[in-house]
Amino acid sequence: MTTNKDIKTDPFSDTSNQRIIIKRCNLDDLDGVIKVNEEELPEDYPYFFYKSILDNYPESFLLAQNDQGKIVGYIMWRVEKSPSLDSLRYINNGHLVSIAVSQDYRKRGIAKSLLTHSMQATKKYKIHEYVLEVRVSNYNAIKLYERFKFQIVNIKKNYYRDGENAYYMTLKTKKRLD
Repeated sequence: MTTNKDIKTDPFSDTSNQRIIIKRCNLDDLDGVIKVNEEELPEDYPYFFYKSILDNYPESFLLAQNDQGKIVGYIMWRVEKSPSLDSLRYINNGHLVSIAVSQDYRKRGIAKSLLTHSMQATKKYKIHEYVLEVRVSNYNAIKLYERFKFQIVNIKKNYYRDGENAYYMTLKTKKRLD
């Protein structure tokens, strides 16, 4: 279980000058994270899935809280091993599992802050490449990822349950961390 001293907070003021805290998720936060997911995304995950990410990759599971302690966003990554294209070894990929920000808190820099802090935190896992899937209709998310220099590599047909396609996007780290 995560102790308070393990939870690093990073307060910032969003574009509406409301104080937002970015911190590592802990077990007590999961219900709030799940609530944001269920309200904002069509994809839902069972509780054990969130707990598994939290248990295995705690540094990569961050949340955003407002002044009153309400969770208004989150991001979670997992680390996957894949064969390197240029050597005979396996490399670590940071796979963005999910990111969501509550509707009332969008366009305030929260998603950008979550992405920035979580990618920095995942360096512990010696990430060689970051990967993600995003709905082809999610223009705002695609623009955000492109600002981080993610590139569309291909399209995954019928990736989502409702049949929508996904862009598969990648970002190689500047220097090899493995």
